[in-house]
Amino acid sequence: MPVPSPAPIARSAAVKAYDIRGLVPDEIDAHVARVAGSVLASLTRPADGADHPGVIVGRDARTSSPELAAALIDGVLDQGVDVTDIGLASTDLVYFAAGTLDRPAAMVTASHNPGRYNGIKMCRAGAVPVSRDTGLGDIAAALDADEPVAAHETRGTLRSTDVLGDYVDYLRRLVPLDGLRPLRVVVDAGNGMAGLTVPPVFAGTPVQVDGLYLELDGQFPNHDANPLDTSTLADLQHRVRTTDADLGLAFDGDADRCFVVDERGELVTPSAITALIAQRELARHPGAPIIYNLITSRAVREVIEENGGMPVRTRVGHSFIKATMAQTGAVFGGEHSGHYYFADFWRADSGLLAALHVLAALGSTPQGTTLSSLVGRYERYARSGEINSTVADPAAVLQAAQQRYGARSGITLDHTDGLSVSSPAWWFNMRASNTEPLLRLNVEAGDDGTMAVVRDEVLAFIADHEQQVVHDDRSGERQ
Repeated sequence: MPVPSPAPIARSAAVKAYDIRGLVPDEIDAHVARVAGSVLASLTRPADGADHPGVIVGRDARTSSPELAAALIDGVLDQGVDVTDIGLASTDLVYFAAGTLDRPAAMVTASHNPGRYNGIKMCRAGAVPVSRDTGLGDIAAALDADEPVAAHETRGTLRSTDVLGDYVDYLRRLVPLDGLRPLRVVVDAGNGMAGLTVPPVFAGTPVQVDGLYLELDGQFPNHDANPLDTSTLADLQHRVRTTDADLGLAFDGDADRCFVVDERGELVTPSAITALIAQRELARHPGAPIIYNLITSRAVREVIEENGGMPVRTRVGHSFIKATMAQTGAVFGGEHSGHYYFADFWRADSGLLAALHVLAALGSTPQGTTLSSLVGRYERYARSGEINSTVADPAAVLQAAQQRYGARSGITLDHTDGLSVSSPAWWFNMRASNTEPLLRLNVEAGDDGTMAVVRDEVLAFIADHEQQVVHDDRSGERQ
């Protein structure tokens, strides 16, 4: 009896909540990229009939990126819309171009995923994000229709430009490094796009860069450019410890995310980095709103309040962070996942800009001050990190958890994103993944013992309701 062929993958399978991403060529190929370009050009055409400002396109160094970028550009040009190709870029470099040139943009990248993946991140003029509800859904519908997108009667024009120098100047104006004490920093670019942006940003400053895997290589031969997976930090941690560096920086594949290790090679939590940058931004903007998502440590809210700021809590996800920043006038926002958003960077996230803030803070302290002592004031609680449980029905587990914990005295429940359960001594959040049958659990408490008790109790509760496999990501940073 012949073995049946697997069901074909839907053309729209790669369209996610915040970007387009999938395996090449099974889920994303030149056709998907061309349709995405055509729809992006149509979506961003001015409603008043004015000329389209054009679309900016950048790409990472993955082996499939040139073909996908060319197809995307072709789709835009087919709509009679001009393209400015900035070539190899980090995602925050594309955001910079979208902000300074005030045009929509697309970045061909799969971020921290392995080299066999690729994708497209999109934004409107001014780096306003495009999500499933604001444009990606239209791309999914066009792919599912499987009909050619009608071309415009005239074809757009293509030109190339280099914006890296302007980007470097802009970042160094936002966070000047002149006058700092000398610092020795190990930077692990993971063969991703930080290898393009880090060297010129630090050139001529008191920061001496010891580079690991700065060479662009979209096959990521040394390790995945994914600092969410703490095993990828091993080389960085070893180099920091053995060279007496002041700190280490690890970037993901498109360099919009940065993780920090201290002089001992220990990971500094993104919550601590959020608190540190919040304090710096509040010194410049007294009383300003600061955004933090509901997975960050309680210490973040405490630091914001201690420094006279207005804490604003939001759900997980860059679209929600950026929208809330626009609504509240917040000057900064941080997430547990290592994304940091800046009002003076068009509310977009930049791993390198966050790294500059950390370096400026440490470099302004007396000689001999360590990063661990500097951030120790922000590391106030014990955290589980994010623990993923595979379940058949996440909604049912969340409902059962609400019934169980809602009946306890002294407990408050919150449904901003999944289910947050809080007591004076601890809190946890469970939320469903947008793309997989997973529940993501984060637990925080005043001490390690209490945290472990709560963590194990909740995991046992999930196990009682599901035959499940636990994937443990103790870095605590996954969206």
